Amino acid sequence: MTDNATLGQVALGYSPFIDRSRAVTATRLTIYPLRPELKPDVAQLLHAVGGVWPADGGRASLNIVSESLLQDLMGASPSANLMIEIPAFMACDEANVESLQALHRAGNTLLLKGRPMKELPRELLPCFKFSLIDLADDRRVNESGNVAPAGVTRNIAHVQSGVRTLADMEGSFSRGAAAVLGWPIDDAIKEAQTKGKSAVQIDLQVIVELIQRVDAQDPIEKLENTLKRDPSLAFKLMRYINSPAFGLRVEISSFRHAIMMLGYQRLKRWLALLLATAGKDANMKPVMFAAVRRGLLMEELVRSSGDEEMRNEMFICGVFSLLDRMFKQPFADLMKTIPVPERVYQALVDGSGPYQPYFDLVQAVEHESLYDFRTAADTLMLSVSEINRAVLGALTSASQIE
Repeated sequence: MTDNATLGQVALGYSPFIDRSRAVTATRLTIYPLRPELKPDVAQLLHAVGGVWPADGGRASLNIVSESLLQDLMGASPSANLMIEIPAFMACDEANVESLQALHRAGNTLLLKGRPMKELPRELLPCFKFSLIDLADDRRVNESGNVAPAGVTRNIAHVQSGVRTLADMEGSFSRGAAAVLGWPIDDAIKEAQTKGKSAVQIDLQVIVELIQRVDAQDPIEKLENTLKRDPSLAFKLMRYINSPAFGLRVEISSFRHAIMMLGYQRLKRWLALLLATAGKDANMKPVMFAAVRRGLLMEELVRSSGDEEMRNEMFICGVFSLLDRMFKQPFADLMKTIPVPERVYQALVDGSGPYQPYFDLVQAVEHESLYDFRTAADTLMLSVSEINRAVLGALTSASQIE
């Protein structure tokens, strides 16, 4: 990825495909060419994508926001684990029939993006597994958000895109969506939900106590005794620490060994990850997916700084940035019980401080917003290629953890 010139010519964004069990089954990678006169090299692009999703690895859907680049991709034989999103106007063009049939024969899943203005060529109908229907454009939902009386029949199973809340997700599945595409993380945190301890808090209080003890640098014996109250958490923590993403050359065999090898400060980041991914609510699976990637991306954005303390804090900031959704409490209340560094507190509670511009950039990548991407990059004075390498590096590390 380091010598891929294409990464300086495009902006990248990503979002998850979520199935009915609330599991994330694939990742959408959105690719915007930065300037019309540039023509990114599709071979370099596929090489970069293959570093995250190799042919024998996970699944990704390529959403290429450029007709000419998509035409090049259609003739480039992408690996079969890559799904390709085809805009409706291109699918209706007879000139593309042969290329689309070839992709289908090669095993690529094709998704029809948007509503066709005319009928698709008959021979292409079997080639599309799903149609992508944006929530805002779904004619089966009336202005009040209810299913419209006159149903709309579809010959192709559909994926609902543009999902931003848990209610959006639930409604999409109730209307028959095979999957949803988007981040169901925008639900408002209501004051009524802040009273008392939620079930999520009770499930995770052992980890919160561990973070408090590590922050206070309690003796190892006390930390071990706390972790023994939930052996499943101990197993998951060891699995995280021994994952390829952590990069240790020796296997960590116990919690005591972890503290001896890592020290208290480095251990805090993995306890933060454990806290953000240990919930048992199925609806929180996409939230956990987002939290892991936020932490890894924020760390990657400052990897070249040489400041290990800053990298660890950025990781914690990203991982903790969705705890208000998981705990159903505002950050101002949560941070009274979960100790975090001052710069992390500023970003999460006050929306200020030196980490906030990085958080804005991460959200621009998640929202697949070219305008916000450019604005955040300019604010941080980061090059597009630096940001894109960080995005791909974070996605690679996330796949190694999971």
